[in-house]
Amino acid sequence: MKPARNPSRIEARRAGNVLIVAIVLMSLCILSLIKARYCAAPFAKSQALAGAETILKSEEAAITEDEDEEGETTATAREIVAEKAVIVSHEPICSRTSNRSVVCEAEGDVRLQGRLQTVFLPPSLTEREWKSKPYCRKRHNSATMKDIKEWTLKPFPGDGSTPECTVNHSVPALVFSLGGFTGNLFHDFTDVLVPLFISAYRFRGKVQFVVADNQDWWVTKFALIFRQLSDYEIIDADIEEEGEVHCFPRVIVGLRYHKVLGIDPARTPTGYSMVDFKAMLRKAYGLERSAAAARRKPPRLLIIARNKTRVFLNMQGMRDMAAGLGFDVRVAEPHKGTNVSDFARLVNSADVMMGVHGAGLANMVFLPDGAAMIQVVPFGGLDWLARETFGDPAPAMRIEYLEYYIEADESTIGEEYRADDPVIKDRYGVHKRGWNEISRIYLENQNVRPHLGRLRNTLVEALKRLPKGRHARG
Repeated sequence: MKPARNPSRIEARRAGNVLIVAIVLMSLCILSLIKARYCAAPFAKSQALAGAETILKSEEAAITEDEDEEGETTATAREIVAEKAVIVSHEPICSRTSNRSVVCEAEGDVRLQGRLQTVFLPPSLTEREWKSKPYCRKRHNSATMKDIKEWTLKPFPGDGSTPECTVNHSVPALVFSLGGFTGNLFHDFTDVLVPLFISAYRFRGKVQFVVADNQDWWVTKFALIFRQLSDYEIIDADIEEEGEVHCFPRVIVGLRYHKVLGIDPARTPTGYSMVDFKAMLRKAYGLERSAAAARRKPPRLLIIARNKTRVFLNMQGMRDMAAGLGFDVRVAEPHKGTNVSDFARLVNSADVMMGVHGAGLANMVFLPDGAAMIQVVPFGGLDWLARETFGDPAPAMRIEYLEYYIEADESTIGEEYRADDPVIKDRYGVHKRGWNEISRIYLENQNVRPHLGRLRNTLVEALKRLPKGRHARG
């Protein structure tokens, strides 16, 4: 038989255990307070600096994600965290503003030598060099980006040989490149004109454009847009004298990019949007229609034609069918030398615009509010491409958007390949080979012949979506 335990000893042991636990808990609390007081701030700061360092490298190193050429995604949570880290680290000269653009900005005694692609800054603004290519494109477009001139922002020389001003300006400088994919209307707007509007509109004309990798014909083509955004003649950095030094109170190198053919109003200083961009275009080109007219008779259909790839092979049948629905049908083919003013007026006169996926559909920016656009999507599982390039941007432009998908029997691909070929049966398998193969097979080597009966249904739906109430003049 076991001896009975002494109650007093048991109570004493319990009290001792409670005391030990209390001491441990109190020690942990004290350690937590000490860590929070003395360790948290330096740790957070080091984290912020680490995040900032990722962003603060040159554009060549900063933009590393892979992306299909015409695809685009919104800012990721990781990028938002990185942007916050930049703020904590006292706003660097250069920072990444999206997954396509790096913008460098400084305010003070700024001295710019265009011929050398160099901006000198007081040591109070920076103690290191910063480098960036002022064009809104991804790093993986290496063949294009290697031809974009890199700009350097660096402190005044330490030997006192600071370049003397030869021209003084009272407004900020905005430096951007006209290299890359310019010359393709989609890229003209996506890579340059919309980002230029995002970056310059807030200055209400009081900003000096400094153009790198200039193409005179391109500037001439879009001169009316430049005149809406800047009150000053463009400075061509490429032809500046080597000793020419422009002094500015502020400089911005690079354009801010939000999304394909789009603006995020929440990221603009005063909430301006694609509605404001379209209003600017109407003013620039003297376009009469801000909105599609209600019950216009006959409604006008503009078919965007192509003559090399993705050609409509039954254009006459399409015209006759559309005319039978009551449309006033116009057909036009924009190209590199097209007069923008004339074509903008033609597009603005349309109630419905239709075309096969391609750069010509970027003319949607000239459509009046409430108009409809039909994108004919080539065979090849290209729904994602159609959506990202023109489908997603349409609502912000107040455009009714419809799609017509080409099937294999409506495409020359169906004539070229057997029904069991992967190009027909495993389109997404082909996609895994990369953008070059997608483009070669499904974009560069395909013409289309839409079924008129099925296309008729799409046009009828477009008519139903046109304004029914009273609108601005048509």
